[in-house]
Amino acid sequence: MINRAKEITDSFECFGSECEVYVIGDGRERSAEDAVALVRRKLLAWHERFSRFLTGSELSLLNNDRRHEVPVSALMARFAQTVREAGSLTGGLVDATLIDEIESVGYTEDHHEPLPLATALELAPPRKPATASELARWQLVQVDLPRRTVTRPPGVKLDSGGLAKGLFADVLAERLASHPSFAINCAGELSIGGADTITRPVEVESPFDGRTLHTFETTRTGVATSGIGRRSWLDASGRSAHHLLDPATGAPVFTGIVQVTALAPSALLAEIRAKAAILSGPRVAPSWLPDGGVIVFDDGSHRVIEPPPVISLSQLSAFAKPPTTRATKDK
Repeated sequence: MINRAKEITDSFECFGSECEVYVIGDGRERSAEDAVALVRRKLLAWHERFSRFLTGSELSLLNNDRRHEVPVSALMARFAQTVREAGSLTGGLVDATLIDEIESVGYTEDHHEPLPLATALELAPPRKPATASELARWQLVQVDLPRRTVTRPPGVKLDSGGLAKGLFADVLAERLASHPSFAINCAGELSIGGADTITRPVEVESPFDGRTLHTFETTRTGVATSGIGRRSWLDASGRSAHHLLDPATGAPVFTGIVQVTALAPSALLAEIRAKAAILSGPRVAPSWLPDGGVIVFDDGSHRVIEPPPVISLSQLSAFAKPPTTRATKDK
């Protein structure tokens, strides 16, 4: 479907990376210009509230609160629920309670100049898949959404990261659903949708040289990429480190995969799948991508998993027809 309305766009620095928003046409509640301004305003405000690098942020105040039950904003309650759901969906592999561990390996601020990926891999330990922690601190997080409270033992801290960005993209997608078409890039977590079936390309870049590995054509989807290429550094002992930790050890894990892009019905689910895939290692990773994605390996090779074909109602009705006589005989 072709929509002749002008596309309104914006890009800005946020979450230590770049955020982008694209909107075609007016929605029921606001113009395309107002929708773009809304996305910018909300993401910048949420960065201030959900950053663990800011001591006065709502997230930092929650993490440092010594009460067992803490009143929070509606969105913080929703995020805390997301932490628990991500742990449950992945059997503890995606664990957003590892702040102390990630700070102990040197991730105490945004790393703007990452260690070159080739160097990080050369200095990396033997490859192995990550496993869940026996502590399973994510299970200790209890959320009462109507009352807007988070209950957990003091000292259990939540790390926003990709889960929060996926959630933000989905929340904003709900607000923009009546526009003919939109795309929200929340520092790597994407939500694409709109009232019209307008196709948008999604290019997956190589973490080694930036070339396009594959392009997905989609109208409504969530997309997320998890990898070690943009956040790698040398720790205090001169060892290669990055922000993807093995929950069982609390240390950066090198699994043989350097990047995974996942497609899913929502940006948040795509983020969970992408992270679970890279942490699982090459053998298990494809099983985390039922809606498609791209896996990039240590040696620079990659594997594309195409989304499943869309089956029309006419095709479904055809499957319901009884087999013909000829087909029965051949069988």
